[in-house]
Amino acid sequence: MKFTAFEIYKYAIPMVPFTIATGTMDFAQNIFIRAHTDSGLMGVGECSAFPMIVGETQNTCYELAKDFAALWKGKDVLDREARLAELDLFIARNYTIKSAFDMLLYDLAAKQANQPLYQFLGGEKRKIETDITIGIATPEAMAQAAIQFKAQAYNIIKVKLGKNPIEDVERIKQIRNAIGPEIKLRLDANQGWAFDDAVFTLQNLAPYNIQFCEQPMRTYNDELLPKLCQLSPIPIMADESVYTHYDAERIIQNKACKYINIKLAKSGGINEAIKINQVAEQNGINCMQGGMLESRLALTANVHFAMAFKNICFFDLDTCLLGHKIDPVIGGCQYNGSQLEIQDTPGIGADVDQAYLDGLERVIV
Repeated sequence: MKFTAFEIYKYAIPMVPFTIATGTMDFAQNIFIRAHTDSGLMGVGECSAFPMIVGETQNTCYELAKDFAALWKGKDVLDREARLAELDLFIARNYTIKSAFDMLLYDLAAKQANQPLYQFLGGEKRKIETDITIGIATPEAMAQAAIQFKAQAYNIIKVKLGKNPIEDVERIKQIRNAIGPEIKLRLDANQGWAFDDAVFTLQNLAPYNIQFCEQPMRTYNDELLPKLCQLSPIPIMADESVYTHYDAERIIQNKACKYINIKLAKSGGINEAIKINQVAEQNGINCMQGGMLESRLALTANVHFAMAFKNICFFDLDTCLLGHKIDPVIGGCQYNGSQLEIQDTPGIGADVDQAYLDGLERVIV
């Protein structure tokens, strides 16, 4: 089976502005790809660029997608290792756009095997319960958001922090007081704190029963993570500090985290995410399945991946609930409250409505 053509779309999705420590996003900067083959099978892939985190934009992804498509056209679809190696030889890093091409490879392979992706990856259906995220705002506004989420029966709330340590403590204090002790709270500083600020904030948040804190400091401070882990009463989860399985090995050997957050758009896709999870599992480190601002198409791929690996025991898969104003996806996973459910359609089991795509900038290679 060989590639014959690629449709590449600037798959922008308008959304309510969402603020984290490193900036605000007012639309999802996504790329959607349909890959056609000489067998008649069609594969799909999507990535979501988050510039202030990964250093890629929708425009950089779009331009590289044209190059990748030209590189793969006429080549064997099922030789995944060879295809992905070609992308790494073509350009270093740029993991976000690589993840879309990785995704379509796995979609096609699972379709060829007539299996849903989770089954193709060796998994089985299991309960996937996502958290729901509160973006940075005033303590009062964030507490009100938490009250609303509690009323909607969410059991796990993730809170974005990383601006001002004193205000961050007040944010969590007000949230916990507003929702009571039962709901689980997770923190994500998105690299927003300096070391001393991280120590101060995490130690002062100890009374509020916090499950873990993601990425408290900039990645250039990774050498300080082991010390922070010793001083923090709250477990540390590495996110931006782990892009590849080599990063996972380094962070784990340095005793620099308790958990690792795996994101397909951060690691380059499923192939590398499998390796990260293997390294983590071999070292007794549980993982979380996270995301950027993907539509339900890439979200569905994330759910398939999470179902396939039991070492992934935390789920941050609320991307489509974070203010997306449009849902153009056909098929795919569905939210049942905080639960994520998928069907047994071969491959990822999702596509994007052509009527929506027709209004977007696109190129065919």
